[in-house]
Amino acid sequence: MLIGIPKETYPNEKRVALLPSSIERLIKKGLVVNVESGLGATLHLNDEVYKKAGAHIVNRSFLLSSADIVLRLRKPVPGEITLLKRGAIHISFLDPFNEPQLIETFVRQTISAISMEMIPRTTLAQKMDALSSQASLGGYTAVILAAERLNKILPMMTTPAGTIAPARVFIIGAGVAGLQAIATARRLGARVEAYDTRPIAEEQVQSLSAKFVKIDIGETGQTKDGYAKALTPEQLQKQREGMAKVCAAADIVITTAQVFGRKAPVIVTKDMIARMQPGSVIVDMAVETGGNVEGSQLDKEVEINGVRIIGLGNLPGRVAVPASQMYSNNLTNLIESFWNAEQKTFMLDTTNDFLKGCLVTHQGQIVNEQIKNIKKSN
Repeated sequence: MLIGIPKETYPNEKRVALLPSSIERLIKKGLVVNVESGLGATLHLNDEVYKKAGAHIVNRSFLLSSADIVLRLRKPVPGEITLLKRGAIHISFLDPFNEPQLIETFVRQTISAISMEMIPRTTLAQKMDALSSQASLGGYTAVILAAERLNKILPMMTTPAGTIAPARVFIIGAGVAGLQAIATARRLGARVEAYDTRPIAEEQVQSLSAKFVKIDIGETGQTKDGYAKALTPEQLQKQREGMAKVCAAADIVITTAQVFGRKAPVIVTKDMIARMQPGSVIVDMAVETGGNVEGSQLDKEVEINGVRIIGLGNLPGRVAVPASQMYSNNLTNLIESFWNAEQKTFMLDTTNDFLKGCLVTHQGQIVNEQIKNIKKSN
């Protein structure tokens, strides 16, 4: 089978879908790999490095039209889907809940589309869970951005001139991104508090030497995939009231709360921001899905009542080397897991529970139940 890896064309995207080390692994399995010229330029990897790994350097149109499997990071534009061979497999982040036109184009072209956002969060699937691997790096980056913009230092320092108190950091959401943010802030010496609607998160927060903030908002929990369940308007209001005091005392607030497939909930309101100290910093990690912070703007930094609100998107892309390493390994693990060495083919078994979760379209139909249900409701 022939694998094709096109360059990413999304503005300012520096991550790369597949690295030379991963290509070597796939070629050893018996696959042929084509890459677009300049694929690794954003990471200072020239075409010769990919050639040495065994890849063939080709132009974009030939790559797309000839590939049996297309591997990329970002979702394609609909016009490029029409270039793919009928029956080809396309694997990338797809944002399928918000891209009905894209999904319909896959259906019309009879493309088997796998969405990397929808990799099941199970123990067996961890090595392929790209959403988690990128979220972890996003949590790290959020803390570094906030620390650079804060007019204080994070650790406590005892000096001949006196003792400097540690900065106070409040992390809202203790999923993958939040836990990494907690760990990073603690490594930098900050005093860290964290909150999550899922009671199960308390032990994880405390294991990182942070304080878990308890707010009684009634019954909460998580989905079977480990995501926080959506809160009612009444629960959200109770949550905001409980968090307002903690935000007011914090130097840095980082919000990570997202509900899979839906708009992110507004958690930090302008009233809460008004109670914060001038000079403090908020990082809205959910800004790309609507934002947790009232007034945050995608790819911008704004100031409200002296509080800097950072709404920069694609935080994992700011550490593009490890982000590419992790995503490249996620893709390679996925291919290897379903590669039949004897038949030299990628086995798309639609009865497989893993593929049921992430395969969106196949043989001219939407086969994912979650996406089907959304289409019916519309």
